[in-house]
Amino acid sequence: MAVIGIESSAHTFGVGVVDDGRVLSNEKEMYRIGTTGMIPAKAAEFHVKNSAAVIARAMKNAGVSARDVTGVGYTRGPGIGPCLQVGELSAKAIADELGVDIVPVHHGVCHIEIARVLSGLKNPVVLYVSGGNSQILKRVEEPKPHYHILGETFDVGVGNMLDSFAREINLNPAWGSSVEKTAHGGKYVDLPYTVKGMDFAFTGLLTRATELVATNSKEDLCYSMQEVAYSMLCEATERALLLTKSKELCVAGGVAQSTRLKEMLKNVADEHGMKFGFAGNEYNADNGAMIAFVAERMLKAGMHSRMEECDIEQKYRTDQAVLP
Repeated sequence: MAVIGIESSAHTFGVGVVDDGRVLSNEKEMYRIGTTGMIPAKAAEFHVKNSAAVIARAMKNAGVSARDVTGVGYTRGPGIGPCLQVGELSAKAIADELGVDIVPVHHGVCHIEIARVLSGLKNPVVLYVSGGNSQILKRVEEPKPHYHILGETFDVGVGNMLDSFAREINLNPAWGSSVEKTAHGGKYVDLPYTVKGMDFAFTGLLTRATELVATNSKEDLCYSMQEVAYSMLCEATERALLLTKSKELCVAGGVAQSTRLKEMLKNVADEHGMKFGFAGNEYNADNGAMIAFVAERMLKAGMHSRMEECDIEQKYRTDQAVLP
């Protein structure tokens, strides 16, 4: 039987359908940011306009009907409030109409779990890198099954840092992926490097790169920002791997789409004889299938919620989420 997952934490309204761990469909529509970035109210309006069509398309492409659906999951957080609310209300409408169980899930845990399972890893150290989050984690069982945070950003997520710089230099679209494309052929410019144990900070890097825009090429600054930011992440992650004596490394989240970051992390893993895994970019980008994937596992573990308990939490921390 099928479980529907709805993702709406930011720019993407995604709907996935999963049956016994198999992804049957993974549909989405994405709010286009251009060079100006995301306006929350407009992104939420976009989700409202597209939600019904994306849900219908996901059901059709999965080859399932209403009677096949046994549950629905949605992103509780973290994310942008108005956008999260659209997903919450969509999931509640489905659960109410079909009379099925509903479960709120953590956005980051879904990124991590689908990457971990699809790459065949058991209990890796995870580098979770997205717009709003940059964290190093590992699953622990006490006092409850959860992802324990070993290290994290002191200020902004690496994705938001890259997006902010993309807007500063008028890249279109203003995404980190545009920074990576622009970095090709660039040369190194000295920029701040901030790592404290297994924690890191990106504000100084962004501030200095912005100051240098008038006197340096976009290519050089994009190359340098990327190399410095990813080196910081690799240093902190390597320290976590060695301190925990882990033999597996996984990278997940939107910034895990970066070819350069995966190259650098693979070098770390190879140097220490560790397994390295990641999901395909379809699952690194925000998507509904990852929500359905974790929701199904939670429902099988009896972790569904009453309708009145279902809400959103914009600052939902990864270590607060109980794992199935």
